[in-house]
Amino acid sequence: MTDIFHIHLVSDSTGETTQGVMRASIAQFEDVESQEHIWPMVRSTAQMELVIQGIRENPGPVVFTLVSSRTRQPLIEECVRLGIPCVSVLEPVIGMFARYFNQKTVNRPGGQHTLNAEYFDRIDALHYVMAHDDGQATQNVSEADLILIGVSRTSKTPTSIYLANHYGLKTANVPFVPGIPLPENLFDLENIVVVGLTASADRLVQIRRNRLLMLHQESETDYVDIDTVKAEISEARKLFSKNGWPVIDVTRRSIEETAAAIYQLYTRFHENTDTDA
Repeated sequence: MTDIFHIHLVSDSTGETTQGVMRASIAQFEDVESQEHIWPMVRSTAQMELVIQGIRENPGPVVFTLVSSRTRQPLIEECVRLGIPCVSVLEPVIGMFARYFNQKTVNRPGGQHTLNAEYFDRIDALHYVMAHDDGQATQNVSEADLILIGVSRTSKTPTSIYLANHYGLKTANVPFVPGIPLPENLFDLENIVVVGLTASADRLVQIRRNRLLMLHQESETDYVDIDTVKAEISEARKLFSKNGWPVIDVTRRSIEETAAAIYQLYTRFHENTDTDA
């Protein structure tokens, strides 16, 4: 028969951090069944007394995120008295940063959840990328943080996704196709960074051929003709130059490297804009 272990998760916020750490840790042990006792939003002495009473009734390890010593100390002392382990999830990391930054902490309850806003920003940005991929919904690109323009197979879509997922940037991408004008509103945007993506003709032909093979399509077309591709790249570069859009060559760059370079352009643009203002 498997023993059931009581584990107490005590937090001055929602308790999500302690739950995540506990479950990730417990998963490393086979045949261990645990019962979680979750104690969220513990910020007063009275609330801590209830927690301590619960621990006395069902003794077991305590995992906590409490930044206030006023609530933390009674818990630690009671765990020592009961002879049960008690560990802070945040304290080792906060202590390390305090030493590195040479600063004292502000003891802000629930401070770890300031990341939630960033998380939801990334989700919103990903939704935006999906709705504005490959020239879709260009009528409202004025809501974008970034716009990527490039010929086919210059990694516009994966780069847009990476920028959204890692930097929370709403990124639209628009294909450059010779003979097909870009949407007029792309030329009237203010405070939006537009970046041109390019690559060597040889590299593009190779990627395009692989793409056609994967799709079981005709492999000898203008799409993969080296002279046609060179002309396509040249025409795109002329457009980028005419509009003053910075250009990034993705030939030898990974998606991560391309996104990092674009992010630098984005931050530099806004630094200069703020300075001018």
